[in-house]
Amino acid sequence: MDSNLPIPSRQLSGWQRTAQGANLLSPDGRLGTVIFEEITALAAQHGAINLGQGYPDEDGPDLLLDAARENIASGLNQYAPGRGLPVLREAVAAHQQRFYGLTVDPEREVAVSTGATEAIAASILAFAGPGDEVLTFEPFYDSYGAIIGLSGARHTTAPLVGPDFQPDLDALESALNEKTRVIVVNNPHNPMGSVFSREALVRIVELAERYDAIIVTDEVYEHLTFGTAHIPVATLPGAWERTVTISSAGKTFSVTGWKIGWFSGPSVLVEAVRSVKSFLSYSSGTPFQGAVALGLGLEDGFYRSIADSLQHKRDVLGAGLRAAGFEVNTAQATYFTVVDAAPLGITDATALARRLPELVGVAAIPVPVFCHDEGAARTRSLLRFAFCKKEEVLADAAHRLATLQDRL
Repeated sequence: MDSNLPIPSRQLSGWQRTAQGANLLSPDGRLGTVIFEEITALAAQHGAINLGQGYPDEDGPDLLLDAARENIASGLNQYAPGRGLPVLREAVAAHQQRFYGLTVDPEREVAVSTGATEAIAASILAFAGPGDEVLTFEPFYDSYGAIIGLSGARHTTAPLVGPDFQPDLDALESALNEKTRVIVVNNPHNPMGSVFSREALVRIVELAERYDAIIVTDEVYEHLTFGTAHIPVATLPGAWERTVTISSAGKTFSVTGWKIGWFSGPSVLVEAVRSVKSFLSYSSGTPFQGAVALGLGLEDGFYRSIADSLQHKRDVLGAGLRAAGFEVNTAQATYFTVVDAAPLGITDATALARRLPELVGVAAIPVPVFCHDEGAARTRSLLRFAFCKKEEVLADAAHRLATLQDRL
């Protein structure tokens, strides 16, 4: 659905702008169904393995789970400070120094959020409004479009180009102008599973400086890369003073339901984001915050092992996807593998996604739902599969997928 509906945005209410931004508002004003809900329902109906949504089916480290239980039992069940518990802010600062050499003041330059999603929302709402533009790379995680719509800003995009889904830097430069207030950098990238090159990140910073734009980074998959190093934007020359860096515990520690995130950057930017965040949830997850702080201090071997395990799972699923006849784009990071159905003679991935649960008992999400009209046409034959599941589940899914060509 085109982001520019015939109804002027000033006539839309907040929920309509949000729905429009997430591609859920039809031209006649009706609210559509979120594709994740639709595919999940089809998976349940047909007893399919749901590889659509990106959440693990295994719990995180016992150290974290035990610490959370102990915190609940000891009475840490009331509001945390609005900035977050000091122990977690200090752990985030230590993490940034340990892994990236970034010196961050835990008192003034770090704050805790209700997951990364809230931090991203608060950042966009803090820095953009009507008359402004917010740029994301396309395909884009659906919540970005929703919040940009809510803000009243115009959502512009620059495409990621296959086969390795790197930013089209010429298109990026063409898309930016004096109205661009925020550039959202989702790296490692969901849904495409790519890791942006240093060259691309440096150019993003240069262009942000040219147009005096704020960079908001979504780095929740920072530790889930496969042989490719993650480069935080804030570490690049000229980036720190204009960058809000966001991450969370959910993906790294397989505790997506805890909803513990954080954001860091120069105090002037952190305070601006916090001024919005404070009136979204104020604080949350008190017993989980200290547990996450323990996780951030785990030894390097833990971080290597989670990436190695996930890479193996990627390869197990990839074998089944190739056997099914898909062209598989090997993920450099994240929970997701993107495939092209065109070799099967299929050009409409959305229609195929609606059939897969019944055809082979596996569910996936079509990539075009993460795009505006032009991007949807460009990615029309692409599907996203999540491999953050138990190995035996992925092996079963691979076996089922291998039968696809016989069932089409």
